[in-house]
Amino acid sequence: MADKKLTVVISQAQGKNPAKRELEETLAATLLMEPEIEVSLVPHLYDLSADHTGTLFLQALRGDLVILSWLYPRACHWILDRQGVRGKEGHVLLREEVDEDEEEEQKQNAPFENPERNKTIPDRHIYSIDLRVSSKPEDYVQEIKRIAGESQVQTVPLMDMLQSAPQPAQLEKYLKPLDIINADKNNGAETTEDVKLEPTKRRWYPVIDYGLCTNCMECIDFCLFGVYGVDQGGQILVEEQDSCKKGCPACSRVCPENAIIFPGHKTPGIAGADGEVAGLKIDLSKLFGAPDALEMAARERDAELVADGRDAVGMGVGLRKSSKVSKATDEELEDLMDNLDALDI
Repeated sequence: MADKKLTVVISQAQGKNPAKRELEETLAATLLMEPEIEVSLVPHLYDLSADHTGTLFLQALRGDLVILSWLYPRACHWILDRQGVRGKEGHVLLREEVDEDEEEEQKQNAPFENPERNKTIPDRHIYSIDLRVSSKPEDYVQEIKRIAGESQVQTVPLMDMLQSAPQPAQLEKYLKPLDIINADKNNGAETTEDVKLEPTKRRWYPVIDYGLCTNCMECIDFCLFGVYGVDQGGQILVEEQDSCKKGCPACSRVCPENAIIFPGHKTPGIAGADGEVAGLKIDLSKLFGAPDALEMAARERDAELVADGRDAVGMGVGLRKSSKVSKATDEELEDLMDNLDALDI
């Protein structure tokens, strides 16, 4: 019987930041020496299209899976879910500290239950680890070893898994992380096709956290660019990713459950941060007298409509009366100041 191994995938950072590339290379080299681990490397998860070979590679993997990426774990998990790489959320100890009470408060309402979708979630765990949590490779190696010790690791070698996938020869390159990294250092010079990754382009689209989404449909009412749709089970989904307007996070601001993520946004609450930070995408604007989240969202949408040669619609379209945000009370502002003090920023 084959040795039991845990599959670890390193998702490269966008761009070629030297410090990030060094951490990726060190982790790949270290993990390759661990007998209980099989390591691979793919481009940035958020930039993978549905037909990219990196996506096909991830879809071919079976068993428990560890993903190291430059993303918040929540964003990473639901990007993978959207790509058909599904599993239960694995418990990770190496993470930014989040108050458990705050994490529970974030779940204001029960998420929408779609029995058909739930049937497609396999009995395995996916562990998402943010590579921004620590600059020390040993921290990640230690956490991965801990996970390997408690997970139901796969007994089928990755190479055997790929043989049953479409285009197996094109997927095998992802099992050569150091060759890929070295080729990247040389800017592809004298690089053979077996280690040359399929290129990606930077993308911008919303990612739905189905652990929070209540299927209220506010996003599909608000977005006027055809991004959202509904599946056969009646559940909201991102139907046309590339119809989204680059840099616009407006639909995330109107989501009452904070279930819409834009992983590339600079604001943690919109990019997928958990806990207390997630709510600050709205409240900071109240504190400093700027437009509230819904007003800001309407302005962002209007800017994109005008850029498309269409008429601005303001707050009169796609915003339900129940969604209107009232002016902050003194008590709300006092609570916000307490939250900011607790964040130590």
